[in-house]
Amino acid sequence: MSGTVRFGVSIDSRLLERFDALIDEKGYVNRSEAIRDLIRNALVEERTMRDDAEMVGTVSLVYNHHTRDLADKLTDHQHSHHEAIISTLHVHLDAHHCLEVVVIRGRAGEIRQLADELIGTKGVKHGRLMLTTAGEDV
Repeated sequence: MSGTVRFGVSIDSRLLERFDALIDEKGYVNRSEAIRDLIRNALVEERTMRDDAEMVGTVSLVYNHHTRDLADKLTDHQHSHHEAIISTLHVHLDAHHCLEVVVIRGRAGEIRQLADELIGTKGVKHGRLMLTTAGEDV
């Protein structure tokens, strides 16, 4: 178990004012919490660049469910990757459009490839991948 270390930071006063306004807006209790989050975010972001890093990803897909065979294609694709897909969430946005959120766990490169395949499925209007840590090294 590691202990807490205090360190000093030199920073331009205008930049600090803007940072203080941001952390106040976001509801942080103090600068230390905000700085810890910035460091964690930078470490997770760096880790997402390594194809072999164990990660968790969410793929958000928006599509028109009336598009011929699209829902079946997405479901079939997910079944063929059942070992990596942890969960899915399906939301009816309106009478025509659906949001599907697919949670994937695995190596970053494999998650990106699967996300590209899902997003690239003909009929998907918009898709986005968000990678995050699987809990290690944070």
